[in-house]
Formats: sequence, structure tokens, C-alpha cells
Amino acid sequence: MLTFLVKHSLVCMFLCALLGFAFPVASNALFPFLPYVLFTLMLLTLIGMPMEQLIKRLCHRSIWLYALLHSAFFMAIFALCGVLLGLSDELLLAILGVGATGSLFATPAIVRALGYDALEAMAMTIATTLLLPVALFISIHSLPMSQGSLDFVTYGIRLLIFIVGPILISFSLHYIVPKESLQRALLKVSPYTILLVFAFPFGLIGNYRGLWDENASQAMIFLLVAAVLVSIFFVVTFFLYRHHGIEKSLTAAITSGNRNVLLTYSIAGVLLGPAFLPLAGAMQVPTYILPVITRRVARYLKNRS
Repeated sequence: MLTFLVKHSLVCMFLCALLGFAFPVASNALFPFLPYVLFTLMLLTLIGMPMEQLIKRLCHRSIWLYALLHSAFFMAIFALCGVLLGLSDELLLAILGVGATGSLFATPAIVRALGYDALEAMAMTIATTLLLPVALFISIHSLPMSQGSLDFVTYGIRLLIFIVGPILISFSLHYIVPKESLQRALLKVSPYTILLVFAFPFGLIGNYRGLWDENASQAMIFLLVAAVLVSIFFVVTFFLYRHHGIEKSLTAAITSGNRNVLLTYSIAGVLLGPAFLPLAGAMQVPTYILPVITRRVARYLKNRS
């Protein structure tokens, strides 16, 4: 059963989003536990990466240029479009929050499933995650909402727990635990990490289902916005990196399209406004169908070349 789930993990992620929508009570029951699942997945993903090679990748200027594209570039575009289109402050703040969001820590596994460089995706994911606090600060204070101003003590604690914590623990384990022992432990645990990934689309979409039950037309708008955002992330990044070749452009595109909205919400909470969680839930559908589409696009481009 586990082998089947791993083999068909890309499709199963999308199906989990549909199941979460179909069973909102179960989805909402899982939601409070997602931060713990996120911490565990981030830690296991980082431990499984070769630290020395990862640090070398993080020292590349290209990784940080990508991180600026991932957040600053898209946030500027969305802010301009939001003002021109006359979007409400609540929706614009939610969109900027998504723009600030770093890549999913499941992205390296998705990139690996596509047959591409997971280490490059991991370096991009960490860089965008490290830029997240600054990008979030800009988002929250560019459109001050009624929820209040940023509590720097709480904000700092959440940053330490959800970003600095997994990074420090993983680096420490690589230095303290013998390499062979660590690899043996990871070989036993790593097949089960895919089950952790399934929890996110299932547990995040419940809030969106609540919006759907209250106002289906508004929920459709949120789903449309989510699909447009994910499409813009993917398509724009793909064409900006197209001259680097198919593998690099698709790696950057899928990394940009996958957004770790749970981490953003775990750090900023209600300061992102009432529209963020429904939008984050709506994003689960396009986010997790994206790898399935990307696999087909990759095959088409490979055959064409």
C-alpha cells in the first residue's frame, strides 16, 4: 500500500484536497495539528539533504535572485494589479501574503518525482523561507487591518520554532550523529514522510469548504483567484528561466507554484486578514494538480526537444 502511495503520490495529493473538501468536519479536525506535521516534515526533509552540498548551493547568487523573484517581484506585481483592479484590502492582503510565502518543503520530493534536481529545489525552498519574515512584515504593514499590528515577540517566537528550529536541529544532527546511523534511520522513516504531505491538502481545504457552504459564488471567486495566482507563479517563472533549459525552468516553476501557506499562517495568523485562510484552502486544488500537469508538460517538452 505504501509503495502504491509513493508511486502515485502526485495524484494522491490532489485527491486528498478533494477528500478534504468532501469531508470538511474531518478536514477541520486535522487543521490544528498541521503545524506539528509541518515542523516534522521540514525537519525530516532537511535531515535527508546533504548539508555541505546544500550550503554550497545556498551560497550561489542565482538562488537568492530566484528568492527575490519568488516573493518581492510577485508581491510588487500583485500590489499594482490589486490597486488598479480595485480589490478589497482583505483580498489584496491575502494575495500579498501568498506572494510573500516561501515554497513548500514537499517541493524537493515533488521535483525528485519528476526526475529533476531535488537539491536545487531544496536550496530555493530554504532561501524563499528565509526571506518570508521580511516579506510578511511588508505585507502586513502595507495594508494595516483591524486585527492589529504585528506582535514582534510572538512573531519572533514563531520564526524560531517554524523556521530556525528545523534548520538548527537538522544541522546539529548532521554534526553529532554518525553519518551511517543517520542514513539508516532516514531509510526507515523516509517512506512514511509522504503520508505527512497528504495531510496538508486534506487539512487546509476545510476552511474553504465553509466559505463554499455560506456563499458558493464568493467561493468560486476565491478558487478562480487561487488558480490565477498559481498559474502566474508557474508560467512567469518558467518563461523567465526558459533560457536555462527545460529542467532548470520547470524546477524553478514548480518551486514557485508550490506555496507553503500553512507556514505563513502559522507565523502571522489572523494578521493576514479574514480572506487568507479561505484563499489558502482554495489554493490546495491548483497547487496539488500542478505537479500532475507539470509531469505532462515535462514529457511533452522532452519529446519535442
